[in-house]
Amino acid sequence: MGRRSELTGGTPPPAVQTQASARTPQASLPHSRRDTARRWAVRAMLPTALALWLVSLRDVDLRRMRDLGLLQVLPVSFWIALALLTLSFCMALYDRRTKNVWLAAHVLGLIAVLHATPTLLYATLRYAWAWKHVAVVDAVLRHDGVPETTGRFAVYDAWPGFFELNALFLRATGMDSVLGYAAWAPPVSNALLVLPLLLLYRSVVRDRRLVWGAVWIYFSCAWIGQDYFAPQTFAFLLFVTVIALVLRQLPSSVFPPSARPRWGAWRRGPLLAVLIMEIAIACSHPLTPLMLISALLALSIPRRNRRVTLPVLAGAVAATAAWDATVARPYLEIHLNSLMESLLNPSSNVASGGLAALGTAAPGQVLLAWIDRGLTAGVVLLAVMALWRRPSTRRTGMPLLLIAPLAVLVANNYGGEMIFRVYLFALPAAAFLISALLFERDTRRLRAPLVVYPLLLCMLGGLAFGYYGKESVNSFTREEVAAARYVTDHAPRGARILTLTTDVAGIDMSYDRHSRVSLAYQHIRDRKHLVGDPLATVEAFVAEATAKRPAYIVLTRAQHALTYLTGVLPADTQSRVEKVLSESPEFTVVYHNRDAVVFRYAPPEAGGR
Repeated sequence: MGRRSELTGGTPPPAVQTQASARTPQASLPHSRRDTARRWAVRAMLPTALALWLVSLRDVDLRRMRDLGLLQVLPVSFWIALALLTLSFCMALYDRRTKNVWLAAHVLGLIAVLHATPTLLYATLRYAWAWKHVAVVDAVLRHDGVPETTGRFAVYDAWPGFFELNALFLRATGMDSVLGYAAWAPPVSNALLVLPLLLLYRSVVRDRRLVWGAVWIYFSCAWIGQDYFAPQTFAFLLFVTVIALVLRQLPSSVFPPSARPRWGAWRRGPLLAVLIMEIAIACSHPLTPLMLISALLALSIPRRNRRVTLPVLAGAVAATAAWDATVARPYLEIHLNSLMESLLNPSSNVASGGLAALGTAAPGQVLLAWIDRGLTAGVVLLAVMALWRRPSTRRTGMPLLLIAPLAVLVANNYGGEMIFRVYLFALPAAAFLISALLFERDTRRLRAPLVVYPLLLCMLGGLAFGYYGKESVNSFTREEVAAARYVTDHAPRGARILTLTTDVAGIDMSYDRHSRVSLAYQHIRDRKHLVGDPLATVEAFVAEATAKRPAYIVLTRAQHALTYLTGVLPADTQSRVEKVLSESPEFTVVYHNRDAVVFRYAPPEAGGR
């Protein structure tokens, strides 16, 4: 007798029911005792793993981080806690009587271990781009809106929704800065993402093993790290929610007609909520609206879906077009040429991730890049295998959502990150397909956990390399933040600030009043000149400084770490720059601590300081 697919729910075959009912109380008693023991083991392992994790974070020496970031300084007990948590989850998942609250506790525990660890260990906000976004919110509060600027901050004036929302929250609560909660963005944003992921997966399957397995796999493979305080994080959360609500309405949804409206008909409330989220996405981030439109177009390919998807697709297109034609139009006009170049040369977008340029990178970063590649390839391979081995998955919208982000790949390299964003937006669908491959019910139930557990550990190992491997750059000490604060507090309006790289925490807090130059990202000619003659290169970039508008050169620990890890400049570049500036009478050290040094430049005719 054929087995009914778990993707469509149903009850066990009659033969299984007969066998189960035929069991004698004597035969079922040892089995019941084993189940009880297993259930209590799970309940004991979960708090034990979390307690061991918290204990492992004591006395971690962050200054020993080098090629592999946190991987080099986290103690063995941390990895034991993670392995124990994964084992507990596998045991809970294969026990039908495990309640959803315990599965949710395991997922939230995984999020805490992976994403709260840096927050608990670091003394300051993690990741340089998060500091830039804090600076934008601060500017919104000072100007009652995102100030008009040029350069890398112009994009925030074109898509200010996320920053305006945070400024509104600060005004409502009376808080002075988003620094009070921005450091907790990674664990909180991932915890919030659990709900739309559950809604997404429950829209296409009833088997809770597949649902919770997919949620766990998603967080085990999300190595991109797009969960910090950023517009992309906010927009991605809304993206997954919109797609989940759409899938719930499709004819292939597992919910019977009594639980949802007649297929093809939207209730006013859910449709209005979807349209509001689409507007929020359109005004907060330039890429996510395109990913949403691409996903809705893919879901519209089957004719039976169009009465559901077309209204939502029309709303997404209208919101995006209206915003881009009005508020974002000046920015898009300036960058129209680069957009056309990307459209005419899509192969450059695929290779723009930076993983190929490994010639001068640190040895650990070469290893990290290959592991990231391996995890990404493994996720894609397992998802494709699921489509082959689990034919029932083809009737869901997940295969369409898996390939939908590829359409945006040809549009733009997105600052060298497009290939990463494609993986990010395809991962929710890929995680479900992998869950169907691994967790759809198998007659060999005793063997299944032995295969699944090592595979889940491999996923987490790959994520650890991608997520923790660059923490010597992503983390900042109090001394580095203090140096940046000195510059922003003392530099007069119009002053120029030079840094070697962009990784300087807090240096952009007054970006609307100062100009900023990062030498490592100038034209290749200027970079070669910097390596050959550091003093002359720095002098060329500060030549326009005056006594009233001086220049400041900021060198920090994180900048040195980035040049060493990525090889964007020779590893000794910062020490050579610091040496020649210290020996030049035109540059004066105005601030110094063990992790940072600040030089001030004023032209000779201005009389020095």
